[in-house]
Amino acid sequence: MMSYDILFSPIKIGTMTVKNRVVMEPAEFSLGQINGCPTERMMDYYEERAKGGVGLIMPGICRVNDMGAASTFTQLSMSSDYHIAPMREMAARIHRHGAKLCIQLHHPGRQGYASSINTLPVIIPLVKRLPGLPDLLFKATPVLLALEQKRICFSVQSPSGGELAAHGATRIHAMSSRAVKKLIRDYIDAAVRCKKADVDAVELHGTHGYMIQQFLSPHTNKRTDEYGGSFENRLRFLREIVEGIKKECGTDFPVIVRLSADEMYDRIGHPDKGYGLEEGKKIAKRLEELGVDAIDVSSACYDAYNFWLEPTSFEPGWRAHLAQAIRETVNIPVIAANIIRSPAQAEQQLSEGVQDLVGSARNFICDPHWAKKAQEGRPEDIRRCIGCLYCIESFIANAGVGKPGACALNMGVADEKRYFDPPQDGDRRSIVVIGAGPAGLTAAVALARRNFAVTVLEQNDRPGGQVITAAAGHLKEKLYWCIEDLVTAAKKCGVTIRCGVRADEETVRKLQPYAILLATGAVPVRPRSIPGIGLAHVHTANEILNGETVPEKQDVAVIGSGLTGLEVAEVLALRGNKVTVIEAADRIAPKAWFQHVDDALSRLRPLGVQFRLHTSLCEITKDNIIVRDAAGKKDTLPCGSVVLAMGVRPEKSLLDAMQNITVRTFLIGDAAGGGSIGKANHSAYHMAMQIV
Repeated sequence: MMSYDILFSPIKIGTMTVKNRVVMEPAEFSLGQINGCPTERMMDYYEERAKGGVGLIMPGICRVNDMGAASTFTQLSMSSDYHIAPMREMAARIHRHGAKLCIQLHHPGRQGYASSINTLPVIIPLVKRLPGLPDLLFKATPVLLALEQKRICFSVQSPSGGELAAHGATRIHAMSSRAVKKLIRDYIDAAVRCKKADVDAVELHGTHGYMIQQFLSPHTNKRTDEYGGSFENRLRFLREIVEGIKKECGTDFPVIVRLSADEMYDRIGHPDKGYGLEEGKKIAKRLEELGVDAIDVSSACYDAYNFWLEPTSFEPGWRAHLAQAIRETVNIPVIAANIIRSPAQAEQQLSEGVQDLVGSARNFICDPHWAKKAQEGRPEDIRRCIGCLYCIESFIANAGVGKPGACALNMGVADEKRYFDPPQDGDRRSIVVIGAGPAGLTAAVALARRNFAVTVLEQNDRPGGQVITAAAGHLKEKLYWCIEDLVTAAKKCGVTIRCGVRADEETVRKLQPYAILLATGAVPVRPRSIPGIGLAHVHTANEILNGETVPEKQDVAVIGSGLTGLEVAEVLALRGNKVTVIEAADRIAPKAWFQHVDDALSRLRPLGVQFRLHTSLCEITKDNIIVRDAAGKKDTLPCGSVVLAMGVRPEKSLLDAMQNITVRTFLIGDAAGGGSIGKANHSAYHMAMQIV
């Protein structure tokens, strides 16, 4: 068994001693109140991570003023003195488990939401008298955002005017010198309140394209006064914040700066924009000279989203070179999140001198007890993040309606008390789950933890369901981690998993089930209405991804540009095929999260994959396909193989037979309706918790 001697050794950041090298990086999940105070649910969330062994906890972004610094209506704030006492309570709950608390002070700048400007200052004083006001605000949010998209809104602050962020405000304005100085004061005052609230340190959010980074970058800072132009002038905004905090909080109060060491514009085809690693090193050195106590290394901004919040295809540790370069430049501790997924990887990067502390947000969203399991020598019990981005997708979808983000694999996010103390009401009654995909296994674990006797029947020779196919895509093998980890959890809960077993009525009846959950997934759509759909050279995406047949050096048409279509197009292109993707909608993968689409296109375009949008498949012949564009004009495309990626339909052919056994028969996961791993798992978990 590997020991993690460095990972679980203490380290000092300034005068603060952290018990180990494990850092929970900030990730906003909208768990706070409208007024910026923590909720009970937020304190439960972070306390669970402290219980789980994290040494240093940095909650999600904390605004420094209410007027223009909000990124969500329910984020933390330290903008007023009334925030001190609630923050002190949260600090006490984290401290009781030996962890330290560092608050990340933040302003979104040009990446903010105009709908929050002049909204919060009006609403916050009214909430006490009108408790239902937040609900009205969330109902109005879609309207506010729609107006913002039409530029019917206030403009947000930015160091200078110019180009909008790829994902951010629709209107920006250059800050006056007076506004700059006022904002510097806001940061300092927020830090003073943090110290009064027994917070152990503050982090200044200078990465991912937010305000501090906007001042640092020559791309977003075109000012001609003392806060723009030269390197020292662009650094002045951050310098004056650091100097002010050190002056008013004392040099013994640790200040950390999260820094984009490289803006990575070159990765998205714009090497002329922003700054690279050499300037990042120069910034880090100056911060050390200013008395900053640690550098938290990250990269990129919203314009290059995938290079700071990576999808599945990125390899663990891919940006370790950034942390190492900064560590070789400064003599203060370096924290970094380099997609570190295992304790072994963490220990290796520490031992190689890549960094001094191991940061992650998604590890601890996915498994709050990641550190404890590692320290106790149980790394196999860790539930690994698969990089599916359900966390950010759900957060963006939910923030505007007053709900927290979620995790595809951890059903206990923002529900820690109930999740970690489930009712023990199963009384060992038998439950049969048919299908060992993620939904079936998630339900099985939840039911076993409630003390049901659970048997999972899987007709294939190994568990996984549709994840087996998904993980067969190029650079997608990490998706199968979720199955491996669910199987481990299920077996430790006492679940019996039987593979290679067809769940017919006789087999299931012998198990005398109290309830049956059908997690039989979904099957590819193959529309019979399309002439030629049954020809021998017409395949489903699943058949290609599973290796049943892979055409080589042909003209291949992929019908459908959803994520499955993009994945199969890549596999085909890598085998030397000339691939054309046919999509009826007006954009590629219209229902998919944009990061996955950007990620896929970054590889598909260099491979020469072509896209025909606004185009429908009419007919398949032996050597061609006939398509029709939005204007009704038909075209014939040469085609040696056709691959259908037109979606899936629920597989529920066993429903009637299982209902003959018990009326407590339920469809879960994709069998109840197609969706992502996250949606399938959450539907399965909620059904499992409702069975009585």
